[in-house]
Amino acid sequence: MTDFAAIDFETANSQRTSVCSVGVVVVRGGEIVDTFYSLIRPRPNYYSRFTTAVHGLAYHDTVDAPDFAEVWREVAPRIEGLPLVAHNAPFDAGCLRAAFDLYGLPWPGYEFRCTCSASRRVFGRRLPNHQLHTVSAACGFDLHAHHNALADAEACARIALKIL
Repeated sequence: MTDFAAIDFETANSQRTSVCSVGVVVVRGGEIVDTFYSLIRPRPNYYSRFTTAVHGLAYHDTVDAPDFAEVWREVAPRIEGLPLVAHNAPFDAGCLRAAFDLYGLPWPGYEFRCTCSASRRVFGRRLPNHQLHTVSAACGFDLHAHHNALADAEACARIALKIL
């Protein structure tokens, strides 16, 4: 697989609609050609202690950020016609679908591929787990800023280039 967009969302709380950041890495011809990162004002607009502990973002970080619809207007042209790749794709696809529903946006039919599932097929029990940082290391990529949406999307792209 040489043409795709790796995507990662972080959420503010347990609601899939509460996306608070997005990272996108566009790959064409097997090379990273574009990256995009944005904070997003989540809906509902509150942060759980758990999610803040995971990614470090809090209310003050996104209170003045654009909403999902505004951010997606910048993302959509970058990824048009490309399959989307995510590590644990059901989570990211669920966030995207929930945000589209919340904002009343028509679903464009994005297709998702999952590097976590692919890792289980490729590496099986040779890895202690199939978490993003573990699989990244197995694919030769050092993930420094885990749970930053752009860093996670880049790790996902590097994994996809190795095993998809």
